[in-house]
Amino acid sequence: MVKEKKESRLRSILGWILTIALAMIAALCIKNYVIINAIVPTGSMEKTIKPGDNIFGNRLAYLWDNPRRGDIIIFYAPDDLSQKFIKRIIGLPGDKIKIMNGKIYINDSKVPLKEDYLKEDWYVMSGPLEYKVPENSYFVMGDNRNNSNDSRYWKHTFVKKEYIIGKGIFIYFPFEDFGEMK
Repeated sequence: MVKEKKESRLRSILGWILTIALAMIAALCIKNYVIINAIVPTGSMEKTIKPGDNIFGNRLAYLWDNPRRGDIIIFYAPDDLSQKFIKRIIGLPGDKIKIMNGKIYINDSKVPLKEDYLKEDWYVMSGPLEYKVPENSYFVMGDNRNNSNDSRYWKHTFVKKEYIIGKGIFIYFPFEDFGEMK
């Protein structure tokens, strides 16, 4: 009888250890292959994302789909692959980007890109500037154009698709900012 109780207790303990180990493995897999967690250190994406906001990104977002203009992406900085940045896609592969007087024109359009997400009118590096986005690359900018280290400034101007870690999905902390990023 005592032996049966010891075996039962041992099975129970082993069951808990196995459950905890599986949960830890699942959490690591989700963290490393499905979601990315980031804390935003600067105001370069204000008004959309504030300094100190905690966000989740989807690492699988571009597995079967291509990034789109307006997507907020998390990526390795082209000039320093040890750093991760978060910015908005402005130019897609093959696009011709023209910046004049704080307005963006895509592919010789006479109508500027509609950008209702901007923090304010911008005057820093506001043009005239022109870029031609190479294949498998993207031109990105922060929403706070007056205070954003983005494609306009980098030695390696464009973000290669292989440098994209994921698509920003939502802010989860602080709670007053909780919600989807648009």
